[in-house]
Amino acid sequence: MLDALTVAVAAAALVLAAWCGFAAYRDQPTKDWHFIGMAVVTVLALAQLVVGLVQLGRGEKPEQGVAIFIAYLAGAFAAVPAAGFLSLSERTKWGSVTVSAGAVVLAVLEVRLYDIWGG
Repeated sequence: MLDALTVAVAAAALVLAAWCGFAAYRDQPTKDWHFIGMAVVTVLALAQLVVGLVQLGRGEKPEQGVAIFIAYLAGAFAAVPAAGFLSLSERTKWGSVTVSAGAVVLAVLEVRLYDIWGG
């Protein structure tokens, strides 16, 4: 895995979590700007998914197993979009809390992906 990409995804996810957490603190639902932030984080996670699959295709293997690595890659890619869709159904501050929690989950998954790969 590319360590710089892993750090970038985790950092962007934590920024998104803080931003949406601050919106929840102010009793605001997710807004269009939050969805743009979610799109940026999702594109970074997609880039990581592609890089991870390409490295697997080139014959590189994670230390803790291919199946668990692919499962964590897929979960990392899906965490923020799933939270974003849930926030659409909850147009109160709890929608912002949901996105914030999803972004924190993504940051934790990034740490785990780093460990699985052998970092």
